[in-house]
Amino acid sequence: MTRDLTCGSPMRLILGFALPTLLGMLFQQFYNLMDTMIVGKLLGAQALAAVGSTGSISFFVIGFCTGVCSGFAIPVAQRMGAGDLSGMRRYVANAAWLSGLFAVVLTAATCLLCRTILTIMNTPADIFDRAYAYIFVIFLGIPATFLYNLLAGILRSLGDSKTPVYFLALAAFLNIALDFALILWFDAGVAGAAIATVISQGVSGAACLLYMVKRYPVLRMSRAERRPDAGCCGRLCAMGVPMGLQYSITAIGSIVLQAAVNGLGTVYVAAVAAGAKLFQLLACPYDAMGATMATYCGQNVGAWKLDRLGQGIRACAWLGAGYAVLAFGGMLLFSAPCAMLFLDPAEPELPLLLDLTRRYIVTLTAFFFPLALVNIVRFSIQGMGYSLFAILAGVLEMIARTGVGMWLVPVFGYPAACFASPAAWLAADLFLLPASMLCVSRLRRLHPAERAAAQEAAPAPEHPVRAARSGARS
Repeated sequence: MTRDLTCGSPMRLILGFALPTLLGMLFQQFYNLMDTMIVGKLLGAQALAAVGSTGSISFFVIGFCTGVCSGFAIPVAQRMGAGDLSGMRRYVANAAWLSGLFAVVLTAATCLLCRTILTIMNTPADIFDRAYAYIFVIFLGIPATFLYNLLAGILRSLGDSKTPVYFLALAAFLNIALDFALILWFDAGVAGAAIATVISQGVSGAACLLYMVKRYPVLRMSRAERRPDAGCCGRLCAMGVPMGLQYSITAIGSIVLQAAVNGLGTVYVAAVAAGAKLFQLLACPYDAMGATMATYCGQNVGAWKLDRLGQGIRACAWLGAGYAVLAFGGMLLFSAPCAMLFLDPAEPELPLLLDLTRRYIVTLTAFFFPLALVNIVRFSIQGMGYSLFAILAGVLEMIARTGVGMWLVPVFGYPAACFASPAAWLAADLFLLPASMLCVSRLRRLHPAERAAAQEAAPAPEHPVRAARSGARS
């Protein structure tokens, strides 16, 4: 059920781990896309713009939740790589305690403040009520977001990238059925699409939990391992909060940019919403590469195999470059038909919407290799245990997007909005590439004695992956 990423060809291991992760993310994007498609086709461009106008706010909050869960999983991966199964279980238990606390606090705060946030963002009056109805329900579902993402992160830390896919597939099909039922039969509008998303994610998280309880004996904890531990909580927060803040800091720039786009008018908001959904789908391989590199580097740092860090980053960068070429060529040829997935053919401003959406997505895919490096290198650094560098990279992305939104969009209009994300990726890369080399250098200097001792130790103890498999068979 688990996988050892500390031995074997980095390219082969990364591909084998990333492909199931990618499939899971595609399922997740699939039901997000279905929300957008159903809203755009059945409720019209204004409803699509309402949902799209909340994207940056959702990224600000839900991105923080996802980042925190990813950060909580890193100490789990490091203890797994080191062979410390009891320590691994302590981190899992304390991650669950912290996730529950974060979920309660964030749900209360965001539900109280979401109307104020929409007002500050200059959300157009003709879509304000629908935007509020959608994002309020999404915020109510924060506990479901924590549940699924924490469990998926723990499974990936153990080397299992396949199991979360099965439950995301369940969520995808459930979400589609609920979308049609709530929007068509119960006339719930955009709130129905949000309700479908929350229920689907909650079901997938609960199913994942039940599966882990029954099928992962390596996670069965003693009473002492389940107790809250200040040391474990401190370590988890030191990894998780910076990763969550990285997403939220990055999202601040997106919020400023979204506010600038809102000022251009509803048709531009709808075009960016459609283009953003296409981008989220096309960027899934890079998200999968990032999740893979966090686990890969976490396990190899725990096993103290530092030479494999650079090998893995280079192998994954080659994969990212190849996909960047394919994505750009695909959007040059097929961006218009893809945009029609989200647009109603009867829209009176359809030609303008199509042109705006095509310009947006082609510009983004032209800069996909810088995006690949952002995901690969940033998550690798986080897997090494240096989450603070991820925050600094997020700050640079925020500054770039904020600058474009505040000063360039008012002057140059929509073309400037299309170049905001590429500018953010390039700014982050200028910091992340040297930072990754510094992190590896620091690791080499920190514990040379431990590294030498590990290399001389013989016979080697049984690896936790094999131990887990033996426990599962018994």
